[in-house]
Amino acid sequence: MHITGKLEVEVDINCHGDIFHEIFSTRPHDVSTMSPENIHGCDVHDGECGKPGAIIFWNYTLDGKKCVAKELVEAVDEEKKMVRFKIIEGDLLKEFKSFTLVVQVIPKDNITGVRWTAEFEKVHDEGHYPTKLIDFCIAVTKDIEAYQID
Repeated sequence: MHITGKLEVEVDINCHGDIFHEIFSTRPHDVSTMSPENIHGCDVHDGECGKPGAIIFWNYTLDGKKCVAKELVEAVDEEKKMVRFKIIEGDLLKEFKSFTLVVQVIPKDNITGVRWTAEFEKVHDEGHYPTKLIDFCIAVTKDIEAYQID
């Protein structure tokens, strides 16, 4: 038996949604400046930022542990303000057979929503779900919001 799942969270922010989307679609290297406690580096290893097929390498800290992830940009939808990343190497794949992270900007009346969706298949049925990663995404979102307002 394999356990697959989907965790989703929406965070309301007070910064322009187009800028937030642009950061993850075409300027991911800027995230380490905006959230230095969480993201320590980001390099594009192959392809072009903002285009499907790009390979991005991240250095980050999750739950006090230094981690790495190599992600394939599967989709960038400018109309829906969405970017879909598939983890192809790194620490998350020790616990998850597959892991995809989607970030989407949701326009609202006076604020902007940022929806993070983690889709995963666990390697083993026991063990935790990626709630710490969702908490991490919330923290990065709030850091970007604070950086953009200042």
